[in-house]
Amino acid sequence: MPSLRDVPFTQYALGNGLTVILSEEHSSPVTAVMVMYHAGSKNETPGRTGLAHLFEHLMFKGSLHVGDGEHFRLLQEIGASVNATTSEDRTNYFETVPSNYLELALYLESDRMGFLPGALDQAKLDNQRDVVRNERRQSYDNVPYGTAYEKSARAVYGGTHPYGWPVIGSMEDLGAATLEDALGFFRRYYAPGNACLVLAGDFAQDRASAWIETYFGTIPAGPRVPRLPAKQPELAEDVHLVHEEPVQLPRLFLTWPAAARGTREEALMDLFTTILTSGKSSRLYRPLVFGDQIAQAVNAWSDGKEIAGTVTIDATAKPGVGLGAIEARIQKVLDEILNNGVTDREIASAFNGKEAQLAAQRTTMLGVAGGLATAFTLSADTAAFNRELDRFSGVTREEITEEARRVFGGPRVALSIVPAGQRALASTARRSRDGGSAAP
Repeated sequence: MPSLRDVPFTQYALGNGLTVILSEEHSSPVTAVMVMYHAGSKNETPGRTGLAHLFEHLMFKGSLHVGDGEHFRLLQEIGASVNATTSEDRTNYFETVPSNYLELALYLESDRMGFLPGALDQAKLDNQRDVVRNERRQSYDNVPYGTAYEKSARAVYGGTHPYGWPVIGSMEDLGAATLEDALGFFRRYYAPGNACLVLAGDFAQDRASAWIETYFGTIPAGPRVPRLPAKQPELAEDVHLVHEEPVQLPRLFLTWPAAARGTREEALMDLFTTILTSGKSSRLYRPLVFGDQIAQAVNAWSDGKEIAGTVTIDATAKPGVGLGAIEARIQKVLDEILNNGVTDREIASAFNGKEAQLAAQRTTMLGVAGGLATAFTLSADTAAFNRELDRFSGVTREEITEEARRVFGGPRVALSIVPAGQRALASTARRSRDGGSAAP
């Protein structure tokens, strides 16, 4: 049975719609502050991708009462850690501060929530656009296999699905973004009613609430942003893609449509992919890396997001090994599992790993703040953070095998990344009607 302690919290809303979540913990004199906006790359439109991530950068370029770069400087001078991240579903800004500097953190976050447009100009936009372009070059375009997930997502979801483009955006769209595009994105999504403010750590609730009302309470509510409905991708048949790139070894990416975040089905796939590749004795690692010795590495993971999800297996071939052999061996292992199921011991081990992961998240105030903010933002149910392990509890062999058959028995995208000039190493296998792979 689940044994994680519940994280206590208080939740309320300001008059302008900002949701405030407070979790006191006085074991150490630090407080994590997180503002999470329910806006990510899925809230963009084709032709204007990358705005959510671009705005993450712009939020550190000064607001009406805080100069360019001052947000970082003021917090780092007091020993705080500060950062931000953007995903398909949300953008969060966070700092962990000595608790006696909590008011400063609240002031800084409120100023850029309420007063950023007055300080944003074309020069700042152009500067940060170039920064993001360089980030794309350094982290995606010029990195081995760096655009593989982008290619797979486009094939699985299609070009008009909210998850059909990368969070960082395309070079073309970044170049086309105007100042009015950026300001329009801010006005629509960076409003109190589309955000939550979470404090976790050492603070007095009455004093913190008074500061929050002072600094955030007068910010205009802004437009109401409706939640996007679930939109599962549908593949009519298997898709095989081949790309030649300047890499040393071929790598295969197999991706299936799967359940969205927060569902029992997504939890089942989380456990199942752990069984597939977690540890050297796992179902795929042992035969591909140790047994047949045809792969350098193999990984599997479930990627459930707010309105849809996928499951992916990737494998890097040994020198001289073709990806067709890799795909056929993966399919053989999957067929065996889908026919005979997993073991109770494998389920228990995967469950224990998930429990340890969730327990580790609770060991830091930033982890607690992030868990509470994510639960509220993506499910509108903050208490779901305390029930997270329940989704993984009581899983039976029959239940997990049935979901695995549903997911892995359906169409998939097979992406082969091969060294330039070695297209023959790509996989072009076609699965037979009984699920196995057959050479073309």
